[in-house]
Amino acid sequence: MQLLTPLHWQDYELIDSGNFEKLERFGDYILARPEPQAIWDKSLSENDWKKKAQATFMRDKQATERGEWQLTKGMPEKWWIGYQHAGLSLRLKCSLTSFKHVGIFPEQAVNWDYLDQKLRALPVEKPAVLNLFAYTGAASVAAKQAGADVTHVDSIKPVVTWARENMEASEADNIRWMVEDAFKFVQREVRRGKKYNCIILDPPAYGRGPAGEKWILEEQLNELLKSCAELLDAEHHVFILNLYSLGFSALMAENLILDRFGKMANAECGELYLADQKQRKLPLGIFYRFASV
Repeated sequence: MQLLTPLHWQDYELIDSGNFEKLERFGDYILARPEPQAIWDKSLSENDWKKKAQATFMRDKQATERGEWQLTKGMPEKWWIGYQHAGLSLRLKCSLTSFKHVGIFPEQAVNWDYLDQKLRALPVEKPAVLNLFAYTGAASVAAKQAGADVTHVDSIKPVVTWARENMEASEADNIRWMVEDAFKFVQREVRRGKKYNCIILDPPAYGRGPAGEKWILEEQLNELLKSCAELLDAEHHVFILNLYSLGFSALMAENLILDRFGKMANAECGELYLADQKQRKLPLGIFYRFASV
């Protein structure tokens, strides 16, 4: 089991965490928002948090997942940050959403770097990449910049539009956009006999497809992985599974992968985390990944 954290961010910093919150810098702006895994005490005082935070997410008491942002003067609702390392030069839009998210999961930079390295190493001229539950598309853009032919699948049209903005701002092009239920799309690709050199899988705990299709992680992940195993090229491949769900462990991910794919070369499994200024490790998901190179 490995612990991985991104090492190359300039435009992101986890300043403090605790009391079920995190204080973060995205570019020029500092945000305070809920974090269910930060169960320890804050290092900084509440007064320090209030002085530093330019946007604070206030949860709606009537709806546990939704809320609104309280902004200080001059704090925009949308802005851009960058990520550069090795062959990657990403420009990504941040936006304050009613679900506390801002469009970027900074811990995922370790997987962007992995994609950049592994896709460039594949002995395939234009690796075919399938990004499922692809959200705002940082991984899609990273794969494109690494020379891949990318299919980006997400069920929410405005999120796909957001991903397109990230592609254009990062000076990439020709990503294939699919506003579709990921589970249905994968099953159809299996029937068509399609193969992909790389599959990126970052499913939510719960979700809805464009036609109201229900996604429940623990009920459907096993079946989805069966289909992914059929789609993945047996000889030249890269695979990333990322899970952020309090009910899942790295051991569960490992068992699922071993059942569906068998023992794969160069496999890595563990937790992703971000360290705050006191070097406390905030867990932010589990991963399992492997590649033929």
